[in-house]
Amino acid sequence: MKLTCLALLASFTLISSCSILPKSEPFDLYRLPSVQSSASASHVTPQRWSLRLNKPQASEALNSPNIAVIPQGDVISSYKGSRWSDPAPVLLRNRLLDGFQRDGRVTLLSTDDSNFQADMEMGGSLQAFQTEYQGSSTSVVVRLDALLVRGYDQRILASKRFEVRQPLSDVQVPAVVAGFGQASDQLTAQVVNWAVEQGQKLAPPARP
Repeated sequence: MKLTCLALLASFTLISSCSILPKSEPFDLYRLPSVQSSASASHVTPQRWSLRLNKPQASEALNSPNIAVIPQGDVISSYKGSRWSDPAPVLLRNRLLDGFQRDGRVTLLSTDDSNFQADMEMGGSLQAFQTEYQGSSTSVVVRLDALLVRGYDQRILASKRFEVRQPLSDVQVPAVVAGFGQASDQLTAQVVNWAVEQGQKLAPPARP
């Protein structure tokens, strides 16, 4: 009888402890939108050098699926109940890959998810991927310090900072996400043009 009571007491304790476990809050999962057309350029001459796209380095605050926002001063927060489908460095790397594919001038492309070697590699540091409030104005800010390096010895060949600020008239999360898409599209176009220009000058000569 005593053992039975102890067993019942243990079972009630387990049930009560399970009932007070915190429940995970539901959230909306967002991909990075794009307003670019799906057609790739067909009138360009493809380059003969290959390019590997690496995920840019980022701070802990940006290297996560949280949608970052700076509401005031130096406070970094995130939108409650909303997440990116991937961490920000992955989102931007994939957007750059898509931008090169659409552009059509560099066709020999790979990413750091594979072990393929390439003539040149592009990476760098993602310094900003957030919404910023400044007085009465709000903007999405995307800032990338891009590096172009030689594939076989990792020598830095070129570097440049890119920054896009996309003003927001609506600060609801869907409109903010759309602003991130617009800012990323603008930055991607700038990075692609710069990388192709640098590659044309710096890439090693193609082998016969």
